[in-house]
Amino acid sequence: MNKLEINKKPAIKQYKDLLKQISSRYLQGQSQAVRSVNTALLETNWNIGRYIVEYEQKGSAKAKNGENLLERLSRDLTLLHGKGFSRSNLSYMRLFYVRYPICEKLSHKLTWSHYFELLKIEDSLERSFYEKQALLENWSIPELIRQKRSVLYLRLAASKNKKEILKLAEKGQIVEKPADIIREPLVLDFLQIPQPSNITESELEESLITKLQDFLLELGKGFAFVGRQYRITLDNQSYYVDLVFYHRILKCFVLIDLKKEKAGYEDIGQMNMYLGYFRHEENTEGDNHPIGIVLARDKNDLIIKYAMDNVSSRLFVSKYQLYLPDIEELRSVISKQLK
Repeated sequence: MNKLEINKKPAIKQYKDLLKQISSRYLQGQSQAVRSVNTALLETNWNIGRYIVEYEQKGSAKAKNGENLLERLSRDLTLLHGKGFSRSNLSYMRLFYVRYPICEKLSHKLTWSHYFELLKIEDSLERSFYEKQALLENWSIPELIRQKRSVLYLRLAASKNKKEILKLAEKGQIVEKPADIIREPLVLDFLQIPQPSNITESELEESLITKLQDFLLELGKGFAFVGRQYRITLDNQSYYVDLVFYHRILKCFVLIDLKKEKAGYEDIGQMNMYLGYFRHEENTEGDNHPIGIVLARDKNDLIIKYAMDNVSSRLFVSKYQLYLPDIEELRSVISKQLK
């Protein structure tokens, strides 16, 4: 190696350091600019809504203009400033102020597009849940729309008492213990399986892997995919766990066994064996005991109750649906719980 080559090395390193420094600062500036623009847009739209409401509340102005106010504003503001002032947009800006009367309480981590979707939700508890959950799980707009459409709040709230429902709306679904990751039913409508379905367990598994991103969104925050048909060997015999995940919040493996039809007592025994194996053979330092989920189309609660007697509290039997649940039925259940 000659002297010229030796001298080039520090120069190349210095240049790479410079490139990295500039790139990092540029990305940081971009991120700050986006946040600033979003903050300004939220505050602007909130204030536009406030001006409209305050004008309406003067009484005489409201009586004279009535429903024509938003149409007049839309026409005149469009002439002055161009797009963005449709009657629909102005209506949502007005609603923005009505439903979020304290501007300082708006989260600048959510965009106007997030709030636009949230404003479509009539029920205040339901709206609050989706707002908190969007923050907790960093949902994109399509993810928020998908979770609304799959009635996530109604599914979670239907199995809770009044106190738990209010907590869910106030804080979102916070994962602190194994039971917190269980959603029943899981809705697998994103698989778009025709009804009536005659899908096999292997076909269901294949479909879930193909739509893994959607499945992870349905499972909730914290799941990382490890593998499918995960082989374990006991006494020279091989067994296969359908799906294995790792939950980074609970710091444990999550094993899922798919069932085409109803879950039986034998499925619980098999999953309990898987849990024992993973606890002794797969866990490493820092891992908590694994969680097992038998995911079935149906279950007999009484049989499951007795089959689960003295079985690990980290084993769950949960149902899935290939189609959206009955929304009005869920609302009726929650309404009774809130009385």
